[in-house]
Amino acid sequence: MSFAPSISPSENEHAARFATPSTVAAHQQAIRELPPEDHMDEEEARRGFIGTVPDAEVRDAYGKLVWSVADYGFLNDPVAPATAHPSLWRQARLNLIHGLFKVTERIYQVRGFDLSNMTIIEGDAGLIIIDPLTCRETAHAALDLYLSHRPAKPVVAVIYSHSHADHFGGVKGVTTEADVRAGKVAVIAPFGFMEEAVSENVMAGTVMWRRAQFQGGSTLARNACCQIDAGLGKTGPRGTVTLIEPTLLIRELTETHVIDGIEIVFQLTPESEAPAEMHFFFPQLRALNLAENGTRTLHNLCPLRGAQVRNARLWSNYLNESLERYAPHADVVFAQHHWPTWGNARIAAFIEQQRDLYKFLHDQTVRMMNHGLTGIEIAEQMRLPDSLASQWHARGYYGTVSHNVKAIYQFYLSWYDGNPSNLHALPPEMSGPRYVEYMGGAQAMIERAHRDFERGEYRWVAQVMNHLVFAEPGNREARELCAAALEQMGFQAESATWRNAFLLGARELREGRASTAAVNPRSADMVCAISDTLFFDYLAIRVDGLKAQHMHSRFAWHFTDTGKRYALNLQHGALTHSETPHVMPAHVTVSLSRATLNRILLAQTTFPDAIAQGHIVLDGEADRFTALLATLDRFSGDFNVVEP
Repeated sequence: MSFAPSISPSENEHAARFATPSTVAAHQQAIRELPPEDHMDEEEARRGFIGTVPDAEVRDAYGKLVWSVADYGFLNDPVAPATAHPSLWRQARLNLIHGLFKVTERIYQVRGFDLSNMTIIEGDAGLIIIDPLTCRETAHAALDLYLSHRPAKPVVAVIYSHSHADHFGGVKGVTTEADVRAGKVAVIAPFGFMEEAVSENVMAGTVMWRRAQFQGGSTLARNACCQIDAGLGKTGPRGTVTLIEPTLLIRELTETHVIDGIEIVFQLTPESEAPAEMHFFFPQLRALNLAENGTRTLHNLCPLRGAQVRNARLWSNYLNESLERYAPHADVVFAQHHWPTWGNARIAAFIEQQRDLYKFLHDQTVRMMNHGLTGIEIAEQMRLPDSLASQWHARGYYGTVSHNVKAIYQFYLSWYDGNPSNLHALPPEMSGPRYVEYMGGAQAMIERAHRDFERGEYRWVAQVMNHLVFAEPGNREARELCAAALEQMGFQAESATWRNAFLLGARELREGRASTAAVNPRSADMVCAISDTLFFDYLAIRVDGLKAQHMHSRFAWHFTDTGKRYALNLQHGALTHSETPHVMPAHVTVSLSRATLNRILLAQTTFPDAIAQGHIVLDGEADRFTALLATLDRFSGDFNVVEP
C-alpha cells in the first residue's frame, strides 16, 4: 500500500493521520540513540508542587477562554505514537505539568499557565514578581493561584528578565500603572529594555507574526498528529498584552540591589537570548536564575519567526560568568521556562553543559566555515559530542543544531554562501517552471517523487514538489505529495518548532491559508510605548518609494500634547526625520496630539478621518501631506508562504 496520498480526498484524509514505515523506523532508531531515562526531569518538574486548578484554565472578564491545557489530554499516554518523535513527546509531557511550585525558601514559581514561568519571591513586606507572563489574564490567574496557597502580601516590585513579550506582557495582571507611578511598585528591567521590547514588534512585526504561526503551531489542532508542544512550553495564550515602563534600569554589567529585604545581584547578558536580558543571583536564598539563557533545551540562535541573530559566543561567556561567580554559592538554579535543578554539583554540571553547548556550536561552525564550508554544508555535518548529546536538556526541542549552525554562519558571513551561482539566483516563482521543464514535466516529477516518498526521502520530495507547486499552484497531486512529505518530516522532528512548521506547511498546502490566521492583535500599551522616532521609522518603511520618487516635501510635525517637534523630509523616495528644524521653510505643518496618533496606530481611526474631524490640523500646502498618505503601503500579514 502506498502511503503517499492519492487524488481521492478520502484517501488523503486517511493518509494524513498515519506515519509511514520510514517514519516508524526513524523513531525506533531515535529511541536507540536517546539518553537513558533516569526520571530526574519528571521528579524535578514535580518537586515542590503545591496546587493548581483543573487544566490550568484561564478566562477573561467576558468568559472567553484565554488558556487551557485540556486539549493536551492525549499526552497522558506515556508511549509516544508513531506520529511524534519519542523525545519531543517526552518534553511535551513534561511541559504539561502545571501549578504552583516551591523552588526554595521564599521563591515560588507558577508553571504551565503560559508559555513562560512566573517567579514569585516573598520579600519582608511584599512580593517580587519576575516575568509576569504574556498577558494580563494568565498573570492575574497565576498570582491568584499563589495567593490561594500563601499568605497575602502586596506586590512591591516587578522584574522583567528580558525584552520578549512572554516575559512582560502580563504586568497589568499583577500591578497597576497607578501603583507604579505612585511609587508603590518598582518595575526593574535591563538597560535597553523598552527600545528592544517595542521595536521587535514594530518594524518587522507583520511578517514575524505570520512566521510565528509556523514556529509555534498556534493555528494547528492539538492532537498527536498536529501541535503537541512549542519546545519552551505548550503554546502562547490568547489574552491582553500589556506593558508598564520600567522605573529602574540595570545599567552596569553587575549591580546589587536590596528589594524589600531581598538582596539581588543582577548580571546583564546583552545580545544573548534577547538583546536586553539579565540573570539574577540571590545570595541569602542561595538561588540562581538564568532567565532564558539556561533552559531545558538547546535554544534558538535565530528563531524561525525571525529576529536578529544572537551571539552564541557571548551567550556561552555569560553562562560561564554565572558558573564561576554564583553557582558555587547556589543550591538551586532555575529559569523562566521549564523546571529547576537542585544540588550544587548538579547545578555546576548543568551550567557547564549549557555553556559548552553554545560554545561548541559556535567554535565548530567557525572552524568549518574557515575551511570554506557553507552554512548548509556545516549544518549537515555538525554533530554534538557524546557528552552533550547524552543530556536531555541539550536536545533541540526549540532550537536545533541545524538552524543554529546556519545562524552562526549568518552572524559572521551573512546570507551569501560565497558561491556566485547563488548570488543572483532566481526566486521560486521564476525558477519553479524551469525546474519542471528540465525534469521532464510535472507528471515525470510526480512519478519520481512517489518512488522517493516510498523510500522515505521526504526532504528531497518536499524540495522537488515545492518547485512544482510554485510552477503549478493548482496541481493538486503535487500539493498533496509535498504536504505528505512535510507531514512525515513533522512527525519525525524532535524540535517542536520544526514539527509545527512542517505540519502547518502541510495543512496550508492541503486546505489553503486561513484568511484570518495572520491577524496580529495590537496591544494598546505596546502602541503607546512606541517612541516618536520609532513611529517615524515605521512610517518610512510604509512609503512605497517608487510612488514617491518624484516628490520632495518638507513636513514640520508637532505633537501638541507633548510639545515635541520634528522635521520630516520626503525626497528621492525616502522619508527621513530629525529633531533639528528644516533649514528651508516647511511646506506644511502637521499638528496633532500623540493620543490621536495612538488611536490611528490602534486602527481606531485613520489619518484622513482625523483630518476631517479636526484632530489633525494641516497648516500650509495640505495636499503634500495627502500625497504622502497616498504612498503608504498596508501590511495585512495575510500572505502565502508555501505557495506563490
